Formats: sequence, structure tokens, C-alpha cells
Amino acid sequence: MNIIEIKGVTKDYALGSTTVHALRGIDLTIEEGDLMTIMGPSGSGKTTLLNVVGCIDQATSGSVTVHGDEVTKLNDRQVTDLRLNRIGFIFQTFNLIPVLNALENVEFPMLLLKKDSRAEVRKKAERLIEAVGIREYMHHRPAELSGGQRQRVAIARALVTNPDIVLADEPTANLDSVTGGQILDLMKEMNAREKTTFIFSTHDANVLKYARTAVKIKDGIIAEKSRL
Repeated sequence: MNIIEIKGVTKDYALGSTTVHALRGIDLTIEEGDLMTIMGPSGSGKTTLLNVVGCIDQATSGSVTVHGDEVTKLNDRQVTDLRLNRIGFIFQTFNLIPVLNALENVEFPMLLLKKDSRAEVRKKAERLIEAVGIREYMHHRPAELSGGQRQRVAIARALVTNPDIVLADEPTANLDSVTGGQILDLMKEMNAREKTTFIFSTHDANVLKYARTAVKIKDGIIAEKSRL
């Protein structure tokens, strides 16, 4: 079953008097439970594609369907609901809330959902903080953490709502090889256990070892898609 279907997607940006064609007619299907890596040089369109799939950005043309819902036909509330309930994000720049400590950052998406009691939210957040290996730092704010520790917080936050899809933009970019491997092991384990669909954009060839599907993108066009 396809969890994501992308058809004829383009994305143009105005840069002064110039138009930048970030995506040039992307066709891509992603199966539920896949672990896909999207690889390509800087400026190839990797991050733009993730942002369009994750409803952070809107395609200039074409269609993106997530779980049977065509994103372009959803209203603002429905898009917000989709992002909050079904999609987890791991940003290259972490996007942690500076005034909250690590544990509070992980709790935040669950508190927005308002589905669980405060005690249940705390218990689940603590469990994930432990799973990513930073229990002793849970009361530290982002500025007091290393890049690798902040990345672990970001990953725990992305996973805390049990999303169907996790979009990870360069998830190992700020990590040493050992820490990066541990993080990828954690995500592969969740992929196997929870059938969570993971989509990575990356320059890191080591990520290919964890993927089931590899997509190469160049100049905003899918150059190759292969099963591993």
C-alpha cells in the first residue's frame, strides 16, 4: 500500500527577478513501512521535496497525497491536523524550543494533541529520552547540549506522537559516525516494530546501509529509484 503518492510536483521560488525551479515534475510513490533515503548534491531539491511532502511548503503544481488525502485540497485546519497527528519531523537545524528543557521539548507535540493526561505524556517522553540515550540530560536546555544531544532530543520529539511518517532532513549531519549509527539503529528498530515510514534526505552514504529504497535526485528531477 502506498502511503505517499507524488505526481507531477513542481516547486518554483522567486529569487529577485529570477525564478528558481527547485522541483521540476517529481513522480514518486512511497510504500507504507518503507525506509527510504533521498540522496543528491546540495541544491538538488532534497529538502524542498521533504517540505512539500510534510506540508511545510506547498507545491507550485502537481499533487501530493498522504494516506489517501490530497494535501492541496485540505483546508488549513486539516493540514495542521495531518502534520500534528501523522507526520514527525527531524530538522537539520533541530528547531528545539530554547526556553524548554530536553524533556519538555519532547513532551510539547503530545501536549498540543491534548489526548493524554499530563502523567501519561511525561511517562512516554521519559521513555523516549531514555531510548535515545540522553536520560541524564533531560533537564538541560538546548543551549546546554551538544549537537549530537540536541539531535537526539529532536528525534525523540519526532517519534513521541507515534507518527505514521517521519521525515528526516540530514539526520546524521551534526553527529559523529558512532552517534549517527546509534540514531539510525534506533530509527530502523522503530521502523521494524511500529511499521513507521521513514524518509531521509542525506549526503551520508552510510545511511544507505539502513534503507530499503534509494532515490537519487538531481536538479529537481528524480534521476534514479532502486530497491536495496
